[in-house]
Amino acid sequence: MPKTSVAAVAAAPKKNSSAVARQKIFAFSSLIILMIAFSLASPNFFKADNLIAIMLATAVTGVLAVGITFVIITGGIDLSIGTLMTFCSVMTAKAITVWHLPILVGLLVAILTGMTFGCLSGILIAKLKLPPFIATLGVNMLTKGLSLIVAQSKPIYFSDYPVFSQISMGSVFGFIKDFQIPNAVLIFFIVAIVSSIILNKTSFGRYTFAIGSNEEAVRLSGVNSDRWKIGAYVLCGAIAGIAGILIASRLNSAQPALGQGYETDAIAACVIGGTSMSGGEGTILGTIIGAFIITVLTNGLRILNVPQEWQIVITGLIIIGAVYLDTLRRKKK
Repeated sequence: MPKTSVAAVAAAPKKNSSAVARQKIFAFSSLIILMIAFSLASPNFFKADNLIAIMLATAVTGVLAVGITFVIITGGIDLSIGTLMTFCSVMTAKAITVWHLPILVGLLVAILTGMTFGCLSGILIAKLKLPPFIATLGVNMLTKGLSLIVAQSKPIYFSDYPVFSQISMGSVFGFIKDFQIPNAVLIFFIVAIVSSIILNKTSFGRYTFAIGSNEEAVRLSGVNSDRWKIGAYVLCGAIAGIAGILIASRLNSAQPALGQGYETDAIAACVIGGTSMSGGEGTILGTIIGAFIITVLTNGLRILNVPQEWQIVITGLIIIGAVYLDTLRRKKK
């Protein structure tokens, strides 16, 4: 098979851009409808404090969702990002409060930790040929246990480092009255913009789509598909490290028991935003919209005093519906 086939495979999602665009429009319309419905049901929904709370809650889930978008586009899955995020937060807390390293070095420790375990997941999948579900489930349990071991099953607080909380809770627009958008939200959008450029404007992004569309064609064309697949997991891990920094800064502590369940919301955000679980399709913009849908839904149901167990049930039904619609869309193609 000629090497030009990789370009052809990578371009395949662009041929279906109209379907992807329709999915994004549908997701955005759903978000608007949800916001209107909740604002009519409760006068507290559209208050400034609640809208900022929605953006702040979306920041962590959204960053994780952006990272896992790359993995899902390759046709894989990562069930470890929630607990990996927690382990990254524990490692940055350990580096800053116990090892007394500079804060910038502590932040780098979190990102490098995420990249290391992302690389581990990628090697298990690409080189050892373990199913992504099993490999990342194992890494999930590994990082969950390591978080408890390193933190000695106790939270690590940043009490002596007040500047650390400003990473998430401060605002570079603090000098503007009534415009206190937390830094975590800005970091989320910066991560999303950079990731969108990587996905749509670089060779890495083209190979990510190509592997998800037809990995065998990529391999037969002479490209080392394993290397690019591992790269997707490494990038996902690095972004999980950023999420770990954000959540530790927001809580002003590293909570070693936290993290389980975040991967579900991140995957749901991707699927709702139009990323196909079969691989080969997806956009960062769609993922952002999906992340806001998840957060708005959770926030609105909480304001309406819907029991938490029913919130989980409703979210589960939405995920099932999104996957089913994706399946129908694939069949039509």
